[in-house]
Amino acid sequence: MSDLPAPGAYLSGLFSLSGRVAVVTGGSSGIGRAIAEALGRAGASVVVIARREAELAAAVADLTAHGCRAAAVSADLGTREGVRRAAEDAAAAFGEPDIVVSSAGINLRPPMDELGEDVWDATMAVNLDAPFLLGQRFGPGMAERGHGRLIHIASQQAFRAFVTSGAYGVSKAGLVALARSQAEAWSPRGVTANTLVPGFVMTPLNARLSADPQRVRDLAARTMTGRNGVADDFAGAAVFLASASAAYVTGQAIFVDGGLSVH
Repeated sequence: MSDLPAPGAYLSGLFSLSGRVAVVTGGSSGIGRAIAEALGRAGASVVVIARREAELAAAVADLTAHGCRAAAVSADLGTREGVRRAAEDAAAAFGEPDIVVSSAGINLRPPMDELGEDVWDATMAVNLDAPFLLGQRFGPGMAERGHGRLIHIASQQAFRAFVTSGAYGVSKAGLVALARSQAEAWSPRGVTANTLVPGFVMTPLNARLSADPQRVRDLAARTMTGRNGVADDFAGAAVFLASASAAYVTGQAIFVDGGLSVH
């Protein structure tokens, strides 16, 4: 018999999230839901935050069916008070989180000539203010405990303007900078902060573009893989960033885009 450890034990040491608590905003659909399931199946207790209660219930039911420990918080992240309440409700479920994934977002992109203050304010509130406030609520505690993971979902529009970037692109560029600032502040005390950068992913957030078959084909042609993304493409990357393996990865924007950004 071989004295070598089983491969499963080695992989568990690298990537297991057993005993960790994760909070995932926007975790009831799209990329957020795929990440919530991945973190749960990797061993974390998962709190899903979103607005729609029916979708939240379905997400929790799916997590539970996979043997995960899961809870839901219904919240409006478009107001600061809503974010604060959501954070406290999330922490009440399984305790203070070790992992916070900010995936909730809104995609309002009128032409720049028509971009009003209402759209600007709504976009910044959900896409940038909420991740900032959650970081301020949970980051210091993570740093005090010596371990934490902040993961943000950014966008190609954080780096380049196309398909009417508008306020959306600005909010996502701010999110990338937020991760760097969080890394600067807290990584010396064991908290990493990174962003995942999708290409075009067929999710409800991209319903407007998804409704144009030619645009969908054109975007797929711009990748190096010849296809657009799906939510499950982010599962492994999220588990990696949340795990012990990524302790030396921080302040980074990691592109999960089929090569779209380097085409």
